[in-house]
Amino acid sequence: MKTENSATDRHTIAVSGRREPLAPRSVTRSGTALAALGVTAFSLTFPATAWGLEGFGPWSLVSVRSVLAAVIAGASLLALRVPLPQRRHWAGLAVVAAGVVLGFPMLTTLALGTATTAHSAVVVGLLPLTTAVFSSLRTGARPSRTFWIAACAGAAAVIGFTVQQSGGALSRADLYLFAALLICAAGYTEGGRLAKVMPGWQVIAWALVLCLPIAVAGTAVALAYEPVRLTGHAVAGLLWVAAGSQFLGLVVWYKGMGLIGIPKASQLQLAQPLLTLLWSVFLLGEDLPVAAPLTALAVLVCIAVTQRSRG
Repeated sequence: MKTENSATDRHTIAVSGRREPLAPRSVTRSGTALAALGVTAFSLTFPATAWGLEGFGPWSLVSVRSVLAAVIAGASLLALRVPLPQRRHWAGLAVVAAGVVLGFPMLTTLALGTATTAHSAVVVGLLPLTTAVFSSLRTGARPSRTFWIAACAGAAAVIGFTVQQSGGALSRADLYLFAALLICAAGYTEGGRLAKVMPGWQVIAWALVLCLPIAVAGTAVALAYEPVRLTGHAVAGLLWVAAGSQFLGLVVWYKGMGLIGIPKASQLQLAQPLLTLLWSVFLLGEDLPVAAPLTALAVLVCIAVTQRSRG
C-alpha cells in the first residue's frame, strides 16, 4: 500500500532534462520573500550610486564600496569560522566576483556619469531576461519558440528606447549598460548554481574576499587621482551600495535563488526597473520621459511571456 509520504516523495517535475522534487510550499514562500528583498535592495542601487557620485569619482566609488563590502563579508566569515570553499567551487566564485563584484558595479557607475537613473533602469530591465537565457544555456535547457520570440521583442523594445533617447545612435553609456547586463547575468547564474551546494551568503562573501586585493589596489590609485568631497548624500550613497547592494542584498538574493531556482527568482526582478524609476523621482527629482515607463512595461510583458513559456 502506498503511503502519503511516498506519494509526496515521488511528486516531481522535469527540470533541464532531469526530474527533481518539488520544493515544499513553505520553502517556496521563504525563497520568494528573500529574493524579493534582494530585488528591493538592488532597485536602490542606481539612485544611491548617483548620490555617491556627488562626492566620489566613479573609480573611487566602485573600489571603496568593494573594500567596505569585502571587510563586512570577511568579518562575517571569520566570526562564524567558515572553512574555505572546496577547490571545485573557486572557478564559479571567480565568475561571481568578476560579474557581480567588479564588472557590473564599474560599468553601471560609468554609465550613470552621463545617463539618468531612469534611462539606465529601463536598459537594465533586460537583466532578468538575460539571466534566464544564461541559466537556460548553463543548465542545458531548450527554450521554446515562444521564449525566443518574446526575448527578441524585449530586446527590440530596449534597443529602440535607447536609440530614441540618444538621438538615433547608441551612446557610450548604453554600451556600458549592455556590457553590464551580460557580465552580471553570468555572475547571477553561477551564484545561483553555487547557492544550491553552499549557503547563499557564503557565495557572495567569498566572491568579495576574492576581490579584496584588487579593490584595495584600485582604491589607492583612484583616491590619488580623483578628488573626494564628503557630503551627506555621497556618504549615504556609498554606505548603501557597499552594505546594502553589494553584500546584504546579494546575500538574500542568492539564498532565494538557491531555494526557488534561478529562472523563478529572475521573474521577481521584473519589478526592479519600475521600482528604480520611482526612486529616481522621489530621491533624485528626475523627470521621467514618457517612453521610459512604457518601455519598462513592455519589457515586463515580454519577460513574463518567456517565464510562462514551456521549456
